[in-house]
Amino acid sequence: MKKSLTLSLYFIAAIFSAKSQVKSPDEFLGYELGSHFTPHYKVADYFRQTALASSNNVRLIEYGKTNEGRPLLVAVVSSAENISNLEKIKANNIQLSLGSNNTLDLAKQPTIVWLSYNVHGNEANSTETSMKMLYTLCSGKNAQASEWLKNTVVVIDPCLNPDGRDRYVNYFNSVVGKVPNPDPSSREHIEPWPGGRPNHYYFDLNRDWAWQTQVESQQRLALYNQWMPQVHVDFHEQSYNEPYYFAPAAEPVHQDITPWQRSFQVVVGKNNAKYFDAEGWGYFTKERFDLLYPSYGDTYPLYNGAIGMTYEQGGIRAGLAVITKDGDTLTLKDRIAHHFTTGMSTVEVSSANHDKLLSEYKKYFQQGVTTSPGIYKTYVIKPTNLSRQKKIAELLTKNKIEFSYGGDKTGKAYDYDSQKEENFNVGRNDIVVNIQQPRAVLANVLLEPQTLVTDSNTYDITAWALPYVYGLKAYASKESFKGKFNAAEENKTASTSVDKPLAWLFSWGASEDTQVLIALQREGIRVRQADQPFTVAGKDYPAGTLIVLRVENERLVKDVRNKVLAVAGKLDKPVFAISSGFVDKGKDFGSNVYPILKQPKIAIVSGNEASSLAFGEVWYYLEKDLNLSPSIITAKDINTLDINKVNTLILPDGSYSAFIGDGLTAWLNKGGRLVLMEDAIESVLDKKGFDIKKKVPVVKKDEKPSPSTLLFKDKDRDDYELAIPGAIYKVSMDATHPFSYGLGKFYYTLKTDRKIYEPFSEGWNVGQLNEKSLMAGVVGKKVREALKTGLLIGVQEFGRGQVVYLANDPLFRNFWEGGKTLFGNVVFCGY
Repeated sequence: MKKSLTLSLYFIAAIFSAKSQVKSPDEFLGYELGSHFTPHYKVADYFRQTALASSNNVRLIEYGKTNEGRPLLVAVVSSAENISNLEKIKANNIQLSLGSNNTLDLAKQPTIVWLSYNVHGNEANSTETSMKMLYTLCSGKNAQASEWLKNTVVVIDPCLNPDGRDRYVNYFNSVVGKVPNPDPSSREHIEPWPGGRPNHYYFDLNRDWAWQTQVESQQRLALYNQWMPQVHVDFHEQSYNEPYYFAPAAEPVHQDITPWQRSFQVVVGKNNAKYFDAEGWGYFTKERFDLLYPSYGDTYPLYNGAIGMTYEQGGIRAGLAVITKDGDTLTLKDRIAHHFTTGMSTVEVSSANHDKLLSEYKKYFQQGVTTSPGIYKTYVIKPTNLSRQKKIAELLTKNKIEFSYGGDKTGKAYDYDSQKEENFNVGRNDIVVNIQQPRAVLANVLLEPQTLVTDSNTYDITAWALPYVYGLKAYASKESFKGKFNAAEENKTASTSVDKPLAWLFSWGASEDTQVLIALQREGIRVRQADQPFTVAGKDYPAGTLIVLRVENERLVKDVRNKVLAVAGKLDKPVFAISSGFVDKGKDFGSNVYPILKQPKIAIVSGNEASSLAFGEVWYYLEKDLNLSPSIITAKDINTLDINKVNTLILPDGSYSAFIGDGLTAWLNKGGRLVLMEDAIESVLDKKGFDIKKKVPVVKKDEKPSPSTLLFKDKDRDDYELAIPGAIYKVSMDATHPFSYGLGKFYYTLKTDRKIYEPFSEGWNVGQLNEKSLMAGVVGKKVREALKTGLLIGVQEFGRGQVVYLANDPLFRNFWEGGKTLFGNVVFCGY
């Protein structure tokens, strides 16, 4: 007995000793938290040190690295008992998220609360706050926190965007003086382009939760889906002149968000308000930050059964101290105090409502398995483009959405193209998504043809139905059925058995096909492209098909056959060998409708004149999707281009009017291709040689402007008649033009403004709108009228060169897969 008592005292002393070794952020960093911005490596070191010093209460998980090699990590904090049973807790929680009728004792299962900090790099208070949260929860010095952790597991991600945050922190620390200057006009409050908000490739990671195009999102969501928390908070900052925002959220709120999820946001909000009221801190709720777009850090968790919330502290560009419009001085220490308070309040209220959170969470997924959330019970997606269908399957898999393939089902269903009930049948390789499954809500939100929007004053786009995004034929059925197969049937039609073929043929119409072209050209292989469809050896080939003529290339390259087959094998693309150029239909292979494709030498304009997000989309697509290394130049360089070094110049969305000069037009006359995207088109309006004209609404004679109906109480709201936050339009394409290869007669685009242009009298009107083009999303009356007809995609011949006008963004957030086909055509085809 005496020996047992001695051992017990020893372990108690050991635990106390470990607790005493947990350093506060101030002790570890060597400065008071909030007096400096902390670089990411020190934050990571603090989390590692704390996890070691408090190993009974903290489990550190390093889940990946950023593009620039910085660590991505989370700290899991709870009671010693919960940490010792962490794997079992996690497994039990996943069982709850599967919707099964398990007999798990919910009273013994902790609630999981996930706190995400600093998804936008220049909202830099959040990461500082995360260190204080970690210390307070695990140090043992806060008795209330220790009590909460008995039934709560807290996951703390200190920085979702380390590359962007360090870009901001490094800049600020390099320009701040010995004493911070609170004057908003001081340089420490003015970030240089591109700013710290986005990641390495200038992507907004808070728009990427569902799409997972970026490496940070991919790695984080893989971890998130292993835990599936009951509560998730996304910590942000907004203008430093704004008071604090916390839930409940504003309208529109998606109809699939449950009454329980809405009501618990109110519970959390009232608990936060209690502490803010006690301190006299200002805050607001329900005015801004809606719950609609599915790829935010609040909506994505909500559509996955959690209570998802955004918290916004005033602080962008605030530095260490700034004078607000009210004359007050807002400090980094103030901002930390506010975020810390809501973080602790959220853990408190989650612990207090443990039983209800878990029972509602369990019910959420059980309902998904038994009841469809929307009017449609099954979605069918056709393989009209095999590569893009494969990508949509990959996206569904990333998001844990169940699907199957094929079957013999026939009937009537909503046709996404015609927007009517049409006859359909399920083919062998059709994707079938039955909505009665654990991830029912997320699946329905991503696939529903029309999203109900209860308020036009939304924060983001209002349409994103995946069949439109991927440009695939699809149906939505009110009947519940499943496919018969777990996988698609492999395409076994490729033929390479001819030893000395006339030519090898590759398909065209997706990013992977562009990769084939690039790989072949890197081998020095001359590649031609069919301007028209043809049939040879009984097989049909569409316009755009890539052609490698054997004899022509044997004069240029050694071992052509093995190199062609090696490219096909490496990229897993079928290749077809044909023995004769005498076609069954179309033009024979000696015709001039099979031109040689020029190898593009690409430059992209960056800098203050360009939208950083738009530039990032082009940069990422070329460098990451296609493995190219484009030249990145500034606007002042565009008049000194060497046609031998750059033959394709891309101006992303931006304003370049002051730089459109004689040097650029001389380069065009020599054969350059200029690609103008979105507002870059405005830069050449009325410039000599550029034929593009903005479409101006027709005003009837003596017609007077309508009187304003806007009420003063709505002064901060957008005018609904002029609203177009993001809607999907069906663009009628010239199917014979090279830019339409892989798309056909129409292309679905996202329209976020009312700009449209007059069709050319001379030139190529490749993509136009008509009166029936609107497919989905919120569009105000005046905007609908303005977008009834007009040009969105055009090509103007300019000497020996071309100007390409893209009025919309085909690479929107890098998830608009149909647009990648269009942009690939723009860069590589039609020279």
